Amino acid sequence: MAVSRASFFYGLGFFVQILKGVWNFVHRGQAAYKILIMQIMYTFVEALGISTMLALGIGAAVQIIGMPYLAMISQEGLIYPLLITIITRELGPLLTAFIIIARSATAIATEMAGMVISHEVEAYISIGVDPVEHLAVPRFLGVTISIFLLNLYFSIFGLAGSFIVAQIFSSMPASVYFGNILQNLSLPDIVISVIKSISFGMIISVVAISRGFAVERASTEVPVAGLKAVGLSFGWCIVVDVFLAAMYYMITGF
Repeated sequence: MAVSRASFFYGLGFFVQILKGVWNFVHRGQAAYKILIMQIMYTFVEALGISTMLALGIGAAVQIIGMPYLAMISQEGLIYPLLITIITRELGPLLTAFIIIARSATAIATEMAGMVISHEVEAYISIGVDPVEHLAVPRFLGVTISIFLLNLYFSIFGLAGSFIVAQIFSSMPASVYFGNILQNLSLPDIVISVIKSISFGMIISVVAISRGFAVERASTEVPVAGLKAVGLSFGWCIVVDVFLAAMYYMITGF
């Protein structure tokens, strides 16, 4: 328990340090912009393929499984709020976070840990460069921006997957389908999806970076840092998702 509490406060302190470094990075971090761009390329662009397949599959599954049951009770119109609830509000942000955890959390944690073990971080400090501002902040921003964009991309393709399946069973014009989607899509749905994606991005990046910086001197700690980053990221994302979902239902009442 003491170790977990210490780990929590270490991560919280690291998060505060990163937030302090964001301002300096924006105003004088030109040298680290390349790191930010490369992080977005790896986390967002290279994850588009698997996100597309997963989003299309989820959207198609909801349509295939949900429509027959709704048709039995003559409530086919409920498929649209169901799609928004599952894809945009709930599964979209969480599955996107899981993709990022699987691809980027381990990579960032092991990269940071390797830099600590090889004394690269000490070298930055020795020449007056803040390692948090130069190394942590661009990865923090890159992961957070990427998961926000990937969540938006996931929602669009998830709804598109449902539309493709709907065309098989009934020839529905795209204007009618997406018009019904927009009619059932509310501002709270968009807000909670954005809040979840940004929260997950911050959690994953802070956990991965802090676990990487937490290693000491043994090279065997590098893979352990990666495993801890993945486990903690999964755990905290699920906890925050449950909390935000509960808050949403308390505020909106449905």
